[in-house]
Amino acid sequence: MKRSRRPADLAHRFQGDSVGRTLALIGDHWTLMILREALFGVRRYGQLARNLGIPRPTLSVRLRSMVDSGLLERVRYARDPDRYEYHLTEAGRDLFGAAAVLMRWGDKYLAGPEGPPIVLRHHDCGQIADPTVICGRCGNEITPYNVTPEPGPAFRDTDAQVDRSASPTQRTT
Repeated sequence: MKRSRRPADLAHRFQGDSVGRTLALIGDHWTLMILREALFGVRRYGQLARNLGIPRPTLSVRLRSMVDSGLLERVRYARDPDRYEYHLTEAGRDLFGAAAVLMRWGDKYLAGPEGPPIVLRHHDCGQIADPTVICGRCGNEITPYNVTPEPGPAFRDTDAQVDRSASPTQRTT
């Protein structure tokens, strides 16, 4: 496929791009593994520790961080002593697509000859799911070959920054 136009210059995008900010929040190994377990329905501290083989102090820190960042909600399920579960918030559940696509990539490039260790069965069709990124507007698959990055609503053109020290009548845009 041929691109019909040159992409916009987005060289400054690393200052605040969504991928970088998201990875700063969830990009370490343990946070992603906790997220995977939560997406598969694991909610309790002991189950997370057992399933992942994660050191308990590391698990405590990661869970606290995920609660503070709004990915998980800490919910009491027993008293005397107080015991808590960790439920995904809407923001946490919205990461399912990213986790499924990472899983698909790992299954394709890292699985052994016997195949993937875990598969996802799609309830609607009953088949093994093949996670794909699609356009929410037209329903077609999105690939690196059929999208172009463009400035979004929060884009700031660094060449056209307003001089804040000038009076309102002297400012250039």
